[in-house]
Amino acid sequence: MLENPKRYTITAALPYTNGPIHIGHLAGVYVPSDIYTRYLRLQGKDVAFICGSDEHGVAISMKARKEGITPQEVIDKYDGIIRQSFKDFGISFDNYSRTSAKIHHDTASEFFKKLYDAGKFIEETTEQLYDEQANQFLADRFVTGTCPKCGNEEAYGDQCEKCGTSLNATDLINPKSTITGSKPVLKSTKHWFLPLNEYDAFLREWVLEGHKNDWKPNVYGQVKSWVEGGLEPRAVTRDLDWGIDVPVAGAEGKKLYVWFDAPIGYISSTKEWAAREGKDWEPYWKDAETKLVHFIGKDNIVFHCVIFPAMLKAEGSYILPDNVPANEFLNLEGNKLSTSKNWAVWLHEYLQDFPEKQDALRYALTANAPETKDNDFTWKDFQARNNNELAAIFGNFINRVVVLTNKYYEGVVPTPNEFTEVDEQTLAELKAYPAVIASSIERYRFREALGELMNVARLGNKYLADEEPWKMVKENPERVKTQMYVALQIASALAILAEPFLPFTSAKLTKILNIELNNWNLDFSQWNVTKPGHQIGQAEILFAQIEDTEIQKQLDKLEASKQANKIANMKADPAKETITFEDFAKVDLRIGTIIEAEKMPKANKLLVLKVDTGIDVRTIVSGIAEHFTPEEVIGKKVTVLVNLAPRALRGVESEGMLLLTNTPEGKLVFVNPDADGVSNGAIIG
Repeated sequence: MLENPKRYTITAALPYTNGPIHIGHLAGVYVPSDIYTRYLRLQGKDVAFICGSDEHGVAISMKARKEGITPQEVIDKYDGIIRQSFKDFGISFDNYSRTSAKIHHDTASEFFKKLYDAGKFIEETTEQLYDEQANQFLADRFVTGTCPKCGNEEAYGDQCEKCGTSLNATDLINPKSTITGSKPVLKSTKHWFLPLNEYDAFLREWVLEGHKNDWKPNVYGQVKSWVEGGLEPRAVTRDLDWGIDVPVAGAEGKKLYVWFDAPIGYISSTKEWAAREGKDWEPYWKDAETKLVHFIGKDNIVFHCVIFPAMLKAEGSYILPDNVPANEFLNLEGNKLSTSKNWAVWLHEYLQDFPEKQDALRYALTANAPETKDNDFTWKDFQARNNNELAAIFGNFINRVVVLTNKYYEGVVPTPNEFTEVDEQTLAELKAYPAVIASSIERYRFREALGELMNVARLGNKYLADEEPWKMVKENPERVKTQMYVALQIASALAILAEPFLPFTSAKLTKILNIELNNWNLDFSQWNVTKPGHQIGQAEILFAQIEDTEIQKQLDKLEASKQANKIANMKADPAKETITFEDFAKVDLRIGTIIEAEKMPKANKLLVLKVDTGIDVRTIVSGIAEHFTPEEVIGKKVTVLVNLAPRALRGVESEGMLLLTNTPEGKLVFVNPDADGVSNGAIIG
């Protein structure tokens, strides 16, 4: 671990532009990386916070096919949504680039060419799946089939999402092209591979020995498992029609594999930033005094801790990451987040539904961050954290301090009198918090750090509750001056300490207190920013209450997604045993009208109906009472099986059966004729 680095390069995983940003991305990568970067800036550190859109690979091509547009249209659409969402949410990147940019194509090509010229790759001809109808090789995600491990019939060519096994497309049983639905054939093709096995000793020394004490257990454990499982050569090129051309002779029609070009996107984005700012990019990637930190989700650990470091080692001039504090996954209302199933809280939609509540979401995601295990986001928890913590603790303290200062002193910070032991203890405790919070942030424990920030607000609330200046003001107004001075010091500290976590709140608070956002000064010598005689502004609501109706709207939206997924994935029951025409001819189906209806006594599910079948009026007992009231069904046209043998139900003889079916939501609906002019007794056949 690098002590006292000269500069920091902070990277956040490049979001894939096949969909918008959702809360899983935010909790796993972008909120923690933004907290860390904002904290470093408050300390006056030299920081480059780097990200960009990942715009190559199979997922883009698949999305383009699905939407009937070009890959370029896909990436332009989602890059725009993602870029604006990050900006509106306050993720403070120094540069947000695109892997479709020329600077990235050039950087990735140069990187590949340097390794190629140095003989770092293996060239092999292998057999890959080929779709003869589409006349193209099939990338992993364009193939589905049966998983050889668990038997899942919908496994992809790179991974079975049911059992989690990593696969090659050629491992699948009964493979099928997702492009044409045809069975692919094997065809020879030439590709280049990075021989990861040659970097075994390097990875064991660098990670397994060098970082066993400072990397998160989930990260270290996954790397250890991969390395000890045996490293194999990994393809760096693919037969694709979208991506960066392989820059060597004999590689026509081939592209750089997306996992190879995407991490180089950090480097090209840094180059883009440095050129714009008039800086030299190389120290941020090649100076040993630079601390490089990758913020990623756990699905990217292998790429950032094994493959990309092997690439950097092979190139020879780059530094390696000091830490890769990957988070686990965030679930939503008990289910795995899914872009394809629309089971997500999309950032751009949240910003529309909850205007000016960026910090409420930042707070909820940090307080429930999946730092050591998968966690679950629920809308009720989000509401409770906003109302019961942000509003009731943080907002309440600030409001009382500002209101009382304006009420007693017209907004002017009073000159304190002699400090009591309680005052001195409170100020001493306050002065300890910057170092406590900093320690948690430095160790990537952002949930813990946020808890300590809230403890500062709790300290302020307790001080006011114990001292009760609103009671003291009549009997000892001089004492109240000291009390309000101490409370104002806590408020000003909160304005600064909150900035990494709650930047919009910090900006509001510094405006209310009429102070500059001071540096994170650990010795507290310059934190006395609200000095006696300083004029503060009027109170504002920092955290508005979130109402039940707002939460219900979000729950209804998720329920609609759930039902839409049911409909999309609904499979019809298999056909019953084949019958002859003579068998069917025995069935007598007629059109009828329900003319009377009542509930069966002591039976929740049964209605007793009188049905005019056109040939008679008969009694039919039907188990539909949980779906229809008697009033709803009177006068309804129905389809009736009239030659069913009578059957006694709870003492009432039922003389037929109505035809109904279920919707995907489980609701019963009548199978009946909608056409006008169909008379009772009409035969169906």
